[in-house]
Amino acid sequence: MAVGGENGGHQNGQNGEFNGNGNGVDHHIRYIPLPYKTSESNDSALRLVLAVRPQWADAGSNVEFVRFTDGITNTLLKAINKKAGLSKDEVDKEAILLRAYGNGTDLIIDRHRETQNHELLMKHGLAPELLGRFENGMLYRFVQGTVTQPEDLRKPTIYKAVAHRLAQWHAVVPCIPGRTGHSRKGSKTEAYTGPVGALGDAEFQHALDQVAPGKPSPNVWTVMQKWIFALPTETEMQRARQAELQTELTGLVIELSQRPGLGANGLVFAHCDLLSGNVIVLPKSHATTSGKTAETVTFIDYEYATPSPAAFDIANHFAEWGGFDCDFSVLPTRAQRREFVTDYIHAYFSMLPEQPNAPVDEAAEVEKLLAEIDVFRGLPGFYWGIWALIQATISEIDFDYATYAETRLGEYWAWRGEQSGDRQRSGQEIPLRERRWAQEK
Repeated sequence: MAVGGENGGHQNGQNGEFNGNGNGVDHHIRYIPLPYKTSESNDSALRLVLAVRPQWADAGSNVEFVRFTDGITNTLLKAINKKAGLSKDEVDKEAILLRAYGNGTDLIIDRHRETQNHELLMKHGLAPELLGRFENGMLYRFVQGTVTQPEDLRKPTIYKAVAHRLAQWHAVVPCIPGRTGHSRKGSKTEAYTGPVGALGDAEFQHALDQVAPGKPSPNVWTVMQKWIFALPTETEMQRARQAELQTELTGLVIELSQRPGLGANGLVFAHCDLLSGNVIVLPKSHATTSGKTAETVTFIDYEYATPSPAAFDIANHFAEWGGFDCDFSVLPTRAQRREFVTDYIHAYFSMLPEQPNAPVDEAAEVEKLLAEIDVFRGLPGFYWGIWALIQATISEIDFDYATYAETRLGEYWAWRGEQSGDRQRSGQEIPLRERRWAQEK
């Protein structure tokens, strides 16, 4: 269960335009040289909203802000203009979402890349219109929809819809290269494994780019390396923890990064944070064109989106079925995973821009992907465990990141114990998460 996202409203990409240069670069997104300030929330938010909706300052306007509280990375406000005589539906059609970045999160999130991601998704009709960026956040359109809860993710109508939308992301959206920032002429080609403090800027960037040789940067492996570099190292215990996690990442890269998978080079454009708050069920009027009653969903919040193995993105979503409390007893069984993946594979191969020359054996592809998700099931705990260790030192949000980090890393170590056979050899009972994962129905 990743905890990076916010929630509070569906954002529909159908009304947006791609404002970049074709490569996802944010050359034409309006920049507002003002900050959002927590200490004067309404006043600073109003200044930002009026910069993109100056008519909301006219007589008869009644601007209000609704704060969404379920996210634990950023501040999210919905701005509405409750003019007299307007229905709730009419008010919501013009609503704006203001997202202000959490304290210190530039350390773990590339905000330039996030804007690129947003524009790229807008181009493919998968994100809302981005109205503007400001000093510590962004403004974009709000469209009505229902935010899911963890228990919703476990409903067949919802998880089938998630499978379809995720397949669309993975099949249609290209993986674009990111900024490297520095020339690396004359640099060594191997991945760096020494102390971070010994690196200059160019060497630091090179260390990130070369984490998973042969894989274009950025990717899920470079993200984890960046986070390990950002871990606190003030105490001997912290330095030992960083060294331990670095050793694990090096081993994981060798073990997992070169496995074959869907997408070019085994990578797809992945959301990497599909917790319930980032899955929005569209109103039925938006959801169907054929009279069917099947649900349709969309995804919000793209700050963690990056090229990744499809199996990681799906395994990470499955981990979210347990919610913020990490309830391992409700994770998807084998039968539920198979149902999800069957729908995903069918949608994925039907939406590829370039169709395969030979007919696809979908049954065989389902088996391959199920096996890959099984292989990757421990990685989400590692990924978000590192993230939470950093958040514990920088975030001003009231959340117990330290305990959450140990829960998620414990999830990873339990998987590792099963993989290595250490748990069986020690005679310990199989952990609940692994027991649930192995359950058939």
